Amino acid sequence: MPEVDWLSHLLQIVTVTGQLEVRCAYGAPWRLTWSQAAANEIPYHVIVKGRAIIEDPETRAARELVSGDIVLLPHGAAHVLHDGSGQTPIRTRQHRGAAGWMLSENDGEGEKLDLMCGRFFIAPPHDRLIRNYMPADLVARAMNGHGEDGIGSASSQLASLVRLMRMESDGDRAGGRAILNALSSALFTLVLRAASEAERAPEGLLALAGHPRLAPAIAALFADPTRSWKLPDLADLCGMSRATFMRHFQDRLGCSALDLLTDLRMSLAANELKKPAISTEAVAETVGYQSVSAFRRVFAERMGMTPGEWRRLAHKGE
Repeated sequence: MPEVDWLSHLLQIVTVTGQLEVRCAYGAPWRLTWSQAAANEIPYHVIVKGRAIIEDPETRAARELVSGDIVLLPHGAAHVLHDGSGQTPIRTRQHRGAAGWMLSENDGEGEKLDLMCGRFFIAPPHDRLIRNYMPADLVARAMNGHGEDGIGSASSQLASLVRLMRMESDGDRAGGRAILNALSSALFTLVLRAASEAERAPEGLLALAGHPRLAPAIAALFADPTRSWKLPDLADLCGMSRATFMRHFQDRLGCSALDLLTDLRMSLAANELKKPAISTEAVAETVGYQSVSAFRRVFAERMGMTPGEWRRLAHKGE
């Protein structure tokens, strides 16, 4: 039986779109600063060629990014990208193309950088689901595969996608904006796939999905979140005792399997509540609650508003 595709199930619940905003062609010294992103935005950067230092402006924690690295910041944290020299950056000039993205250049004579920057947008209230279960930063590598995975590996697929984005951003051709936005959305999914398949998956949901013993429980929760799951059922799927399953799950995700299940159900409920013809009672039953009062209480606790308030807010924004 094929493994359940948890990532596709997640992206059926959570709508993620993307757009390329800036392409940078710099010579050192250079420096770029981003403030804290809005709640439903995830900044991304693709190092097409060259290298960059990404730094937290508060803690000064820094790491080097090299050609092929793609970094996502799921928590939208403020950050700085620079060449690492500490020298005063050279003035840049900008030109906005017909496709909507901006080309930023300088006349620096130092090490060259080719960088693509953009954002992913998550339909509310699902930004909460993504931020709660993803690490603060996520780095994947786009590279041509020459190992046993070959061209089918996630990293080589990312390399092909980045080449397409780079080629499309080279000119102002018909449909350029639509194509780049579609490729940006695919970039989000491929980065998550690459991260979950990595030898050392990052913390949170990706580490859990990549854990061979815990993956069956994740697959089951995402495939059928409305089912009345009990901890012994999930532990049995993983071939563990209830206590061992709870400990491993908590250690890797920082919460229980039932907490994750509840958050999935609330995101499903938020989608259902957008439909004007369906009652709150019917939504409660659809997402696995026999008691509508229990559903209303949990929804308010997790979402910060009642189902009725969310429904009115969602309709007002349409």
